[in-house]
Parts: sequence; C-alpha cells; structure tokens
Amino acid sequence: MVARVRTVAFQGIDVVPIDVQVQIAGGSPNFMLVGLPDKAVGESRERIRAALAALGLALPPRRITVNLSPADLAKEGSHYDLPIALGLMAAIGIIPTDLVESYVALGELALDGALTPVAGVLPAAMHAASHGRGIVCPAACGGEAAWGGFESVDPAGEDDAAAGRRAARCGEVVAAPSLLALINHFKGTQVLAPPQAMLAADEGRYPDLRDVKGQESAKRALEVVAAGAHNLLMTGPPGAGKSMLAARLPGLLPPLEPDEALEVSMVQSMAGQLGEGKLTRRRPFRDPHHSASLVALVGGGMRPRPGEVSLAHHGVLFLDELPEFNPSAIEALRQPLETGRVTVARANAHVTYPARFLLVAAMNPCRCGHLADATRACGRAPRCGADYQGRISGPLYDRIDLAIDVPPVAPADLALPPPAESTEDVAARVLAARTRQRQRFAELARRTPSLMAGVRPHANGQADGELLTAIATPDADGRALLARAVERLNLSARGYHRVLRVARTLADLDASDSVRRLHIAEALSWRRMQPRAAMAA
Repeated sequence: MVARVRTVAFQGIDVVPIDVQVQIAGGSPNFMLVGLPDKAVGESRERIRAALAALGLALPPRRITVNLSPADLAKEGSHYDLPIALGLMAAIGIIPTDLVESYVALGELALDGALTPVAGVLPAAMHAASHGRGIVCPAACGGEAAWGGFESVDPAGEDDAAAGRRAARCGEVVAAPSLLALINHFKGTQVLAPPQAMLAADEGRYPDLRDVKGQESAKRALEVVAAGAHNLLMTGPPGAGKSMLAARLPGLLPPLEPDEALEVSMVQSMAGQLGEGKLTRRRPFRDPHHSASLVALVGGGMRPRPGEVSLAHHGVLFLDELPEFNPSAIEALRQPLETGRVTVARANAHVTYPARFLLVAAMNPCRCGHLADATRACGRAPRCGADYQGRISGPLYDRIDLAIDVPPVAPADLALPPPAESTEDVAARVLAARTRQRQRFAELARRTPSLMAGVRPHANGQADGELLTAIATPDADGRALLARAVERLNLSARGYHRVLRVARTLADLDASDSVRRLHIAEALSWRRMQPRAAMAA
C-alpha cells in the first residue's frame, strides 16, 4: 500500500505540485528518502522520528520508502516535514488515507511535535484553493493561508454570490499548533478553529513634506515620480536633503491595489517576512546599505530567495550613495528596470521573481561631495567628479526618467516657517493622476483588447510599445519640439520613450487629455544624458 500526500515546491513565487508517496514494505528496517532531496529534506527523517516519539509513537521496523515526485526536480526546504509525517501516519493507519489526499500540506516539525512556521504558505494556499483543496499548515501561518481563496485583499463589499464563489474555490484551512492537535482534528476528537484573514494595522503617518525646507524643484520631481511610477536620480552635496526627500516618497504613493497587494505579499511570504500572516496595503520601501552584495540585491543563493529588488515590488527601492555600490550589483538592475522581473539562472533551473519597483537613487557629485563649491572642493576637481559619476554606466543612466540636482539649503531657508503644502495635499494630486491613468487603461482594454493583451500596467511608467503610443502622442508643437530634442540631445529610443512617459504623467497632473508642448519641454528638462561632471571635464 502507498499513502499519498500533496505538497508543493517553489520556483520563484511559482508553485510546483509535489506528490509525497510513502510505502511501508517488508525487508530490513530502513527509512529512505528519494526524489532529489537536499540536506534539509534528508534531515527530516530525524525530526519526524523525534516528533512521533514525543507522541508515544514509533515507526514500524520495516522498510520505509518516501518518494517525492516528480523525482527529477530538486526538493529544498524544511516544509516537507509535515507532508512526509502525514504520509507515514496514513500508511500505518493512524489517520485516514483518503482524508489527507484532499489537502496540500507544508510545515516544519520541532522535536517535541510542534509545528513551526515555514516560508511560502500564501502561494501554496492560493495553489490549493485554485485546485479545490484544503491546506494544512502551522498555526503561526494560518492567517497567511486564510488569504488563499481571495483574489484580492479587499473582501469588504463582497456580495453573497461572490462570497459563495470564493468559498467554493477555497478549501478548508487547517492550522495546527502541533502534530498531536492535527491528529486529533482529523480523528474528530478536537476541532481546530479556522484562522482569520487579517490586514495589518495602519502603521501610522508617513514623514511629512512640510518638514523639508526649500527644495521646491525636488518636491515637484517627487510628485511626478509618484504620479507616474518613474525612476529618479538625485545628485547633491552631503546634507542637502536627498535621503530626507526619498523617505517622504512612500507617503505620496497611493495604497496598493488588491492584485498588487497579493503579489507583494507572495514575495514577502517566500522571503519569510509576512508578519503574523497579515497583509498590508502599504507599498514597500527598501533601502539596502551600499555594501549589499549582488545576491542580496537581485536574489539568488544556493537556495534562491527574493532580493531587495523583488522585496520592493510595487514599491520603492532607494539606493543611497549609488556609486558606492558594487558595480556588478548596480548593473544587475538593468534587466528588472526594463522588464519588471529578475531571473536567477542556476545550473539546473531558472528562477524568476517579480521586480516592478520604482528606483530612487541618490549620489554626491564627487567623492568629497563638494564639486560645485570651489572653496571646499578637493584639488582633483572637476576630474574627481567625472571619475566618481563615471562609475554609473550610460545604459543605467538611460533608464533614469528624472535626474535632478539637489543644491544645499541656504541657512535663510532653514529659518523660514514650514511650507503650507503637506504630504496629504500632494498625495491627493498624485491619486487623482493615478485614477486618470487607471481609467484610461480600462477604457483602452474595453475598446482595444488586443492592445492590452498580456499587459497590466498600473501607471504611465509601465507603458510601452503600442500602448505608449496610444496614450502619449503629443500635439503638433510637442512633436516638433521632441523631434528637435532627439537630434540635438542624441536621445536613444529608450530615452525617447521615457520622455513620452513623463510627459504623459505631467499632462495627467494638469488634468489634460492631450500631451502638449509644455509637457514635453518639462519632461526634457528632467532628462540627463550623462554625468555633468564628465561633460565638464
């Protein structure tokens, strides 16, 4: 007899179904795991022995074979403990075999039989719900698993029919604190309460733009960046307020859309960072130190995990002191900036993570930071600035939509009263612009389905190809100005399209249906082709 339990393996945030097959046969006592298990999976034998012994159970002195199918797919992680244990208990008659086959199980066993949290429960729960199965997981992951049957993170306002359809898609969620509680639940002697899907509590107010004195041009750039999801580079001396401005950008962004929130939460689940299984509507803000390695930034490793670019999915990735990062790590940003995903290539597999982030970078004009101040600049100026800014390659500069200079704040400005305009005021304009963009994309999807086939943009900064042409064709004066700029500034095709995206966002902020000449002119003013220190040298 072979007992079967379903579980999953992960390739990025994609879920691969795994069939755990347990056979107990005659022969010399042995416990064998086959199906390309890694070290953590192989050690599950000892954890399972100890957990069963803690319950007063012992494995039969027979030949036990556990096959993880498909056998040619490498199995990694400790979440195979629970499905293997369930298969063993079904094989020796402790729990019904037909019952465990209707669930997807994952969880790690402690030596005393407790179930400890594992990563990836949310994608596994969504996979189980899509196949009409329940899920068995540790109690600490129950809130996360409860979201598996939702297509969004906003169940409020769901009518009875929609709730019924969702319930039909979502099987039972069994979140057990221990193996003993799980056995009792399956036998009917103990009832485990179903976990509740919960949203994280509001974490308080964002830093306010009213704290920033002066820097009106930089504030305007932040508004444009937030309204259209564009990339930004800030260059200025130390203490000018670059980090302060970047910290206030998340407060300008609209809350995550329901589908965006699920994608963000799936990445956080794979990284083991979904606190208490509660989903959030706040956009991520990641600010890794410049000593971060290539793997830490883009993901990977012996057991691939999402990197900072994926943890910033649908949010902000802030790279302070950009030239100080490892050059290979900086150049690795080029693919995700263009495609919205990052692919980690391994010898036996390719793992892809979503990485649709908004890049905000800050840098000094030179190593000493005072290139523009002749009284404080070092003796190598302006050559030191050219060398320092030259550490950023031209192709990466070409992917920056807005590049601004952040000058030092004058002492007189610091003594002025706080600005009248707050983060809430700017965020309201950003939300209005984003609403226009969503309505435009929805109308295009209705009128021209082929134009939106396979594309799901949420902002102008994500539009490309025919879609960009459809939403951002300038008027006659704008086209003439852009044509002259292409010749004089030697714009690349990528630079040309990025100017159009920014111009479309500027038009949305003005509540204009058409992209006019002034929008093209302002978009061109934000564009920088190469480091200015390099041009000066």
